[in-house]
Amino acid sequence: MAGIVHFSNFYKWMEQCEHEFFRALGLSIVGHQPDGSTIGWPRVSSQCRFESPAHYDDVLDLLLTVQRIGVKSLTFDVAFTNNGRSVARGTMKTVCCILRPGQPLESLEIPDAYRSKIEEFSQ
Repeated sequence: MAGIVHFSNFYKWMEQCEHEFFRALGLSIVGHQPDGSTIGWPRVSSQCRFESPAHYDDVLDLLLTVQRIGVKSLTFDVAFTNNGRSVARGTMKTVCCILRPGQPLESLEIPDAYRSKIEEFSQ
């Protein structure tokens, strides 16, 4: 109504940015395994602090940085800007999990195929 972007969009954009990050590393956020299991990265927390309004038709730039690589989790920071003006800052924590057919979701250590590429990017 006021022409300001609804806050919930920032969470969608953070997720899209995370997916693009994985793609840029040659990885997928959903890794189907030969045994029928799937490796994924569900979020365990997210937050966003809004610093100035974004309006409809604004073009926002997002910058994702890896804040922390844990044993089983990743923490990302996302900075939103518009023409150099800070709009928002968000954080997401995801946990590497495996879903095996007929079993509950289970966390697991980040596989080396993921860890090595993420660490290389983070350096």
